[in-house]
Amino acid sequence: MFGTQDLAVFIVSGLLLNLAPGPDSLLIMTRSASQGWRAGSAAALGIGSGTFVHIFAAALGLSALLATSATAFMLVKLIGAAYLLYVGATLLLSKMTPAVGAGDVASALPRLSYRKIYLQGFLTNLLNPKVAVFFLAFVPQFIAASAPSKALAFIVLGCIFNFNGMLWCHFLALSTAFASRRVRVNRQLTLWINRVIGAVFVSFGIKLALAHRG
Repeated sequence: MFGTQDLAVFIVSGLLLNLAPGPDSLLIMTRSASQGWRAGSAAALGIGSGTFVHIFAAALGLSALLATSATAFMLVKLIGAAYLLYVGATLLLSKMTPAVGAGDVASALPRLSYRKIYLQGFLTNLLNPKVAVFFLAFVPQFIAASAPSKALAFIVLGCIFNFNGMLWCHFLALSTAFASRRVRVNRQLTLWINRVIGAVFVSFGIKLALAHRG
């Protein structure tokens, strides 16, 4: 169908890859825990939008530039690393906000509009050149050599991958928000949890900065 092959294997492999923890998942969990499932879903939609950009860029051959040009890869990599470091530093330097009412557990994170959370998810995904290289390496394995339009087959597979990824991301948003309501954590501990998450984001940024194209 549409020049694809081994579709069942592709779907299972894609789901397993989406389960792997990374900055996208961590951002969704952080926002869901601090502002509820809608905030986590906003981050997830931003991540999905970033993935769509990678899909169409790869289908049009633009992502091949990142895979073959050391300069282009380095530039996007450093921008992406800087953004992850910025997000991490924001979490590390976060302070407790005043409690809203008696018994409330206030988040140590400042509340953001859903638009800003969406953009945060979008940029976290878009500015990671490893995602573009991943699509170029993974998706073509499931395009038949006889496909009438390899670009169309690539887009179809990419959309399937992204749809499955969105299912997982929204489940992550809902489950994290549910867990955060059930498990009442004191504000001081919440602050330190956010700082630990910030340190993880910083580590992701450093890892990306040191990443190679291969």
